[in-house]
Amino acid sequence: MGLFTGIEISGSGLTAQRLRLDVIAGNIANAETTRSGQVDQNGRPIPYRCKRVVFEANNVDFGAVMRGVANSWGGVRVKEIVEDQSPFPLVYNPDHPDANPHGYVLMPNVNVLQEMVDLISASRAYDANVTALNASKEMCTRALDIGRG
Repeated sequence: MGLFTGIEISGSGLTAQRLRLDVIAGNIANAETTRSGQVDQNGRPIPYRCKRVVFEANNVDFGAVMRGVANSWGGVRVKEIVEDQSPFPLVYNPDHPDANPHGYVLMPNVNVLQEMVDLISASRAYDANVTALNASKEMCTRALDIGRG
């Protein structure tokens, strides 16, 4: 295990959570976007689809770690960003330019309340990684101080 392994692991968590925060912000910003640039088979605009970030562990070969030849000791990375396939809610608004002949508008499948909960969760995970990073940095500093003294 290297001197900076803890910092590298915390850094991977910071990077992943930052992307998650960006995706959540995009979902909130598009919570009322009824035109995503795509159209259905009838030529009607398709609303924005909510996006989710999928994480995965950095796979590390345990044998390589024991031999000291592993490039990484773990951490997390973003596997993919997926679109939520739940149905779009219909809202009655006959004055809306995207309303169907019956006055209903397809709205994005973004639940702002859920997005706010996810935002708090991602923010706390980011803060936890900052705390772990600072602890690793402090340990590295103290180890260097021991070497000087």
